[in-house]
Amino acid sequence: MEGVTTLVGQGLYMATAAVVGLGLARVLRTDNTLGCLIAGVLAGMLLPVLDYDTGLRAENIHQLVFFVILPVLIFESAWQIEPSVLKRWLGPVLLFATVGVVICALLIALLTYYGINHPTGFPWMAALLTGAILSATDPVAVVAKMRQSDTNQDLLTLVEGESLFNDAAAIVFFSLVLGVASHTVMEGGASTGEPLQGAGTVATYFAVTLFGGIAVGLLCGLLTAIVALFLRSAGAALMTLVLAAFGSFYLAEHVVHVSGIISVMVCAIVARACLREQSETYLVHAEPTWEWLGMLFSALIFVIMGLTITFEMFTHQYLAMLVAIAAATGARALSVFMMAPMSRFVGPPIPKSWRLVLGWGGLRGVIAVALVLSLPVELPYWWTVQSMVFGVVLFSLLVQGTSSAWLIKKLDL
Repeated sequence: MEGVTTLVGQGLYMATAAVVGLGLARVLRTDNTLGCLIAGVLAGMLLPVLDYDTGLRAENIHQLVFFVILPVLIFESAWQIEPSVLKRWLGPVLLFATVGVVICALLIALLTYYGINHPTGFPWMAALLTGAILSATDPVAVVAKMRQSDTNQDLLTLVEGESLFNDAAAIVFFSLVLGVASHTVMEGGASTGEPLQGAGTVATYFAVTLFGGIAVGLLCGLLTAIVALFLRSAGAALMTLVLAAFGSFYLAEHVVHVSGIISVMVCAIVARACLREQSETYLVHAEPTWEWLGMLFSALIFVIMGLTITFEMFTHQYLAMLVAIAAATGARALSVFMMAPMSRFVGPPIPKSWRLVLGWGGLRGVIAVALVLSLPVELPYWWTVQSMVFGVVLFSLLVQGTSSAWLIKKLDL
């Protein structure tokens, strides 16, 4: 009983910090994520004064991120997208989320590996992990400003859809690289810096994981819609959707052993499409419910980042941070401008002004933070990678996020 009480207290401490962060964001007139980051730093400074332990440990944060936080964030993002508009842009979205993600991740890996130029302290595996994490985009600030300025619905759907599918593919790629990296450490070869071996096996595993997740998500989405229609209750429908978010992930990861993130994403899209006629009846409260759940878990991620970030990161790893910022920004822009001309072969053409929004608006946020926080400390380079990702996220919040409104206004979108 004492352990449960302690756990509740720790959860309340971080949730309180998240609410304080939302209040700070309102007072400072800044983005919620930046406010929660500041609150997390302040909460961390209070810990020695209060002699309090948050309970966060390197060995349990991976489970917290992957089995509690990410399913909610992915389901909420997928639920917000209008299926009819997504169908029109599905070809370009999939192009960006597959070929684009791989190109972006590999470019970041190459630029960071040769930029840091320390094969022993920062091997190829560390560079690939950095590339996989930073290939995940989170244009929350840009989307919020688009909604405020009544931006074109097609552009809004393209940005949101590309980010959602991009995140799902990046998480799958990250899980694959992390598995290889952890195996390398267990085999005692972490310092060799050798690239991935067995490309055919890796490609097969990736395909099975991806398409298996799609199949599980499709089944769970259809089942969710059937149950919601059968129960004919707004409260029961919301319970079913929340259960679907966690259940589809658990079923895919633990029972079928495919991608839980892909399963959650597909489940949300299919359920939303099947239940579109119930948006004013049983699902009238679905959108605000997922909105506050997404806000809560996003806030918690940035509070944890604030608790984790240290001054030593900026004094010891500032050069690595600068390399990562340049690599992430350049690789994202290059991948967008390489993929955009090809979009006309799989869907509508993407105007040049939209490409600027996709490139500069590809911020790194909650997904990148969630992934880097889940790195096991057994990896000898985990602190370097975490410092680099934190540096890129701060750049996204302070520079890209604040300048996105000016860019949207300038382009007259």
